[in-house]
Amino acid sequence: MAETNRIGVIYSPHSGWDHSQKRWQLIRQYMESKGVLYDFVQSEASGSVERLTKMMCDNGYRTIAVVGGDGALNCAVNAMMQSRDTLPEDFAFAVIPNGIGNDFSRFWGVSTDDYKRVVDGIIARNLRKVDVGCCTYQDDQIPQRRYFLNCINIGLGARLIKTTYDAAYIIGSRRLSIIPALINRVFERKQFAMSMKIETEEIEGKYMSMCIGNCLGYGQTPNSVPYNGMLDISLITRPKWWQLFEGFWLLGKGRFLNYKNVHPYRARQIVVNDVDKALVSLDGIVLPSKEPAPMRITIERDVLNFVVPLI
Repeated sequence: MAETNRIGVIYSPHSGWDHSQKRWQLIRQYMESKGVLYDFVQSEASGSVERLTKMMCDNGYRTIAVVGGDGALNCAVNAMMQSRDTLPEDFAFAVIPNGIGNDFSRFWGVSTDDYKRVVDGIIARNLRKVDVGCCTYQDDQIPQRRYFLNCINIGLGARLIKTTYDAAYIIGSRRLSIIPALINRVFERKQFAMSMKIETEEIEGKYMSMCIGNCLGYGQTPNSVPYNGMLDISLITRPKWWQLFEGFWLLGKGRFLNYKNVHPYRARQIVVNDVDKALVSLDGIVLPSKEPAPMRITIERDVLNFVVPLI
């Protein structure tokens, strides 16, 4: 069993930018300079984060810190949720952003250069309860369950994520792969016939994208917060090609809900009955299922302790 004051660190180099290894060395140096006791493991593949987190949960770590992006954090949180009945009452998790998508960290005002603030928060045990989203979906007609912290993307958002990773495999750089992914998918503007039930309201229509956010949703659910027991939903219809620039400008300014092609909702529960074969992603991880619907998305209130970075 781990010492009560020793933290478990999971470093995921597969989720980061091209220079994530250099940043990881700086993070280690700062933890050691502050006298932090820690054990660390490095994931050998992107899918191993969940297994390593489960191992640390089983070994009694009170604090687990993930060094990576939203995808690595998602895998870790899923392992924590599966082990939550055996976790100590004061168990907490932290994220030191070191990935492509760091949206959950961005919500707390933390960039990849702010690792010292996260480490200081861990030392001070600066905690608060956060909500975790839950998605039940189908894989070969077998119900599956996955949790998420940031958002679910259906349609364009998930397609952009997949294209980015496919392009990165060819180009060899995740940073450079974003540009061709954006050009390839955005100007395609494909719509999907979706049907859903948001609380008691039945909705059917053709949408380019749908985002269900427990947090910022990569700018698509900018008013969502992970501690109010609610999910924000943005349904996005297809704009004219010249309207795309306005959408990206509003997205970058955090005012995406002002875009006339966005239809916002807020709810505790969403049932998605049909996604018209659109791709679905949770926190940047594309689901393997080709027929995920029907999907039931809910929120679990105040279910995990999160280490809030010090100001």
